[in-house]
Amino acid sequence: MVVDREQAIGRIDRRLFGSFVEHLGRCVYGGIYAPGSPLSDEHGFRQDVATLIRDLGVTVVRYPGGNFVSGYRWVDGVGPRDARPSRLNLAWHQTDPNSFGLHEFVDWSRKLGVEPMLAVNLGTSGIAEALDLLEYSNHPGGTTLSDRRLANGAARPFGVRMWCLGNEPDGPWQLGHKTALEYGRLAAETARGMRQFDEKLELVVAGSTAPWLPSSVDWDRIVLEETVEFADYVAVHIYVEEVDRDIQTFLASGVELDREIERAIAAADAAAKKRGVDRKLAVSVDEWGVWRDRDPNPPTFEGWPLERRIGESVYTAGDAVVTGALIVSLLNHADRVTCACQSLLVNAGAPIRAEADGVWRQSIYHPFQLAARHASGTALRATIAAPEIDTSKYGRVAEIDVAATLDEEQGQLVLFLVNRNASEAAVTSVRLGSWPDARLAEALVIGGGDPWETSTREHPEGVVPRKLDEAVLDGDSLEVALPPASWSVVRLATASKGGPP
Repeated sequence: MVVDREQAIGRIDRRLFGSFVEHLGRCVYGGIYAPGSPLSDEHGFRQDVATLIRDLGVTVVRYPGGNFVSGYRWVDGVGPRDARPSRLNLAWHQTDPNSFGLHEFVDWSRKLGVEPMLAVNLGTSGIAEALDLLEYSNHPGGTTLSDRRLANGAARPFGVRMWCLGNEPDGPWQLGHKTALEYGRLAAETARGMRQFDEKLELVVAGSTAPWLPSSVDWDRIVLEETVEFADYVAVHIYVEEVDRDIQTFLASGVELDREIERAIAAADAAAKKRGVDRKLAVSVDEWGVWRDRDPNPPTFEGWPLERRIGESVYTAGDAVVTGALIVSLLNHADRVTCACQSLLVNAGAPIRAEADGVWRQSIYHPFQLAARHASGTALRATIAAPEIDTSKYGRVAEIDVAATLDEEQGQLVLFLVNRNASEAAVTSVRLGSWPDARLAEALVIGGGDPWETSTREHPEGVVPRKLDEAVLDGDSLEVALPPASWSVVRLATASKGGPP
């Protein structure tokens, strides 16, 4: 492997370390919000959950969905709580009292220091409601909607910059499911109206949700030809899971994300060329994650509870390695992927689990935290010569995958390395000719043992980063022995703008 400072991919946007909050299961009610709990503050925000979110390093949070947003009336979630209507959450077969709405989300975001990112309902609603929400949220005052926000206690505008134009409209599971042309026209006209309010807004158009949908062949082409002049991002959603205990294929899941990102980029560039516009849309991978939910007899959705346990699986060491592998894919596309939201933040498919009396970190918490903490500055392209391994889904893939980041200000070069081989260690030699005076600062590894090991409330240290002793730096040559089925972080101190390492 060769890493060279001249082989830059692009600057790493801090929005790459985003997450996602939806009215799904116990993500909101019983997750981030539990009024009356001794663990909550006076606003009902769980403080123990908030501490883990801050430690995780989340920078931006997408809200309120997800499937939920396609039937959501935002006006239900503003104003005095005791006057807000209780509604059926058709997406997840729950009841929503609307006690957590727009104001609560923005207040919660500000307390945690994360950027709010909002999705508008283009399922059961459309242009007028989206424009009303925008005016209510971002206009200083002097209009009926902005003055209503003021009367509801928000003296300053919410200042939301990034907006998703609907959610997964190609999915037949979605309220207001649409054809590509129907959605493309609606998204374009919604974007046009939002731009008339503020031309500097950042707008995300929904790309194809899943390659197995019949519409996926033409979805991006049709939608982007309608929207490329008005959108800034095309959204990619991806969930991967281990199937039939085929851990070898599962470890190569980063290949799937690579393909989906590159497909979206190609479609966006083709649409821009056809429409004759000089635009390069960025990619927002605003739903991504490992999904682990294999109950062969899932419970039926009976009744309409406030809190329903959905996707509250226990994550494994293998899941943590694959989470790290997906982050490697994001970093290696930093020139075009400038926003990504791990899905979801709490309880449902999440790195953080919460019960009424406490919280704990799941295995997938740790690779995200390490990447959010150490991946900064510029992503570099590493040149790799590695043997290949066979997978049942992706064919032959390289045994090793890597992302490299360089922060000149901090004087730090970081390698994020995945050994996709489920059974054998790999010795990796890295040439660092651009940094002859680098020194090894830290080497950590996740995985490398039993891929089914878990972190639970009773056993929170089951899957945690541990020191990687098999990393040796000799001059400009670094040798690292990567355990099988593992994800590693190697940090090197380099000469910063402030002086030597």
